[in-house]
Amino acid sequence: QVRLVEAGGGLVQPGGSLRLSCAVSGRPFSEYGMGWFRQAPGKEREFVAAINGAGLITYYANSVKGRFTASRDNARNTGYLQMDSLKFEDMAVYSCAALGSDVFLLWYSDSRRYDYWGQGTQVTVSS
Repeated sequence: QVRLVEAGGGLVQPGGSLRLSCAVSGRPFSEYGMGWFRQAPGKEREFVAAINGAGLITYYANSVKGRFTASRDNARNTGYLQMDSLKFEDMAVYSCAALGSDVFLLWYSDSRRYDYWGQGTQVTVSS
């Protein structure tokens, strides 16, 4: 079993930054690609970013490209989502998820394919 525990959400002003972390335990972290998703009230969950198991390949939703950066430290079994230049429309519950490396490149943006999920963390953007 793989367990994901998130941290780092909070309140930030527009234009500000936050870094989310996702600590993974239970299996070798490098065996999994990591995805980040978000869900705002009344909206469906949407893909935000993803990074492969080796940390060499990243993908981003167009809405966050150039502002968000996904990274990972396999030695620390932790993934990160650096969020800069935050906007009101970024406000949501953010969740990390793990997907086996063998299918990650096929399904990285499809939340239904992910095997394990963190508990979610609230990001609030307000002036």
